[in-house]
Amino acid sequence: MCDAIETAVEMAGGPAALARSIGGLTPQAVSQWRKCPPERVLDVERITGVSRHLLRPDIFGPASESAV
Repeated sequence: MCDAIETAVEMAGGPAALARSIGGLTPQAVSQWRKCPPERVLDVERITGVSRHLLRPDIFGPASESAV
């Protein structure tokens, strides 16, 4: 896992808690993420507060000063 998704999972209370909060996922699926899947980024951001720019800079670009 990359640092941002590890932080997000930790802030959510672990893979089971994040999977439960998102819905329709198993904790095992969350544990296998190396990067946050694009279709889950906004949910993970909403649940954990970890910026989409940190979770997927390849999609959303680097975080600006106001996004951090």
